[in-house]
Amino acid sequence: MKLKDWLDYWTTTQLKHNIKQRSYNSYTNIIENHIKPDLGKYDLDELTPIILQNFIINQLEKGNLKTGGRLANSTVILIINILKQSIKEANIFEITTKNNTNKIKLPDLEGTRISAFEKWEQAKLEKYCLNNRINKPAYVGIIICLYTGLRIGELLALTWKDIDFDNCTISISKSEYEGKINGKIQISVDTPKTKNSNRIIPIPKQICLILRKIKKKTRSIYVISTKNNKMVSIRAYQRTFERILIRLSISYRNFHALRHTFATRALEFGIDVKTVSEILGHKNPTVTLQRYAHSLMSYKRIVMNKFGKLLDPNVK
Repeated sequence: MKLKDWLDYWTTTQLKHNIKQRSYNSYTNIIENHIKPDLGKYDLDELTPIILQNFIINQLEKGNLKTGGRLANSTVILIINILKQSIKEANIFEITTKNNTNKIKLPDLEGTRISAFEKWEQAKLEKYCLNNRINKPAYVGIIICLYTGLRIGELLALTWKDIDFDNCTISISKSEYEGKINGKIQISVDTPKTKNSNRIIPIPKQICLILRKIKKKTRSIYVISTKNNKMVSIRAYQRTFERILIRLSISYRNFHALRHTFATRALEFGIDVKTVSEILGHKNPTVTLQRYAHSLMSYKRIVMNKFGKLLDPNVK
């Protein structure tokens, strides 16, 4: 059986019933756009280690369908996982006796550099959003992300019921997602990215006060809403954010940089790693440590210099 035929069978009879719809859409998109065009023609028994390895290297170096350049590390890893999972099940169903996917060697992947806004850029963003929050209340979402580290989907799925004004907390229990279904971009709301993403986040009293004022004037159930009081799409909010950066002459960074900025500032401020990790919804503090080691280093220097003052200045 050819790989493309097996993947069609596997996705519709096995995969579809075991993962969430948004994950299924992501898997099938990868299969149709990356795996089938290069490997679909091969019989399962023909997928030798060298064919699989060359395919992965090709995807890594020039698999980006928009630019023809490097494909994101996370996408390459997903491609490998799909191949491993699908062919392993082909073995179980005795469609093939071979499985060379475990022989794929993942090339050294350059770590994606964490991009956060500089302090002066953050100050500029905050001032602009606060000054325009009367006519553009949705701009407050940028402030919220700078001080909570919310993902864009978590922000846009927030309803007023998720905010406890008495205790100044935000409850994260859902997220907005966008994906292609039958060729069309559709919005859906589902549980957050991971189990640990379900969390309650304390918010500064200043932000709580701003949100209370907005709530009094809006008729929408959403904290961030359109003029018609509906949910804002991820793409629309990203475009709004990009226009603000252009207007303020701030170098482009994607919306996720707000999350990185929160983590960076929090660590610089001296908030302990465990607390930052829980606010971000990371699985454990190790993830936070690995991702924001550069932020911790600047804090360590400050602490060590203070510690160094214990040293006798007269020592030779």
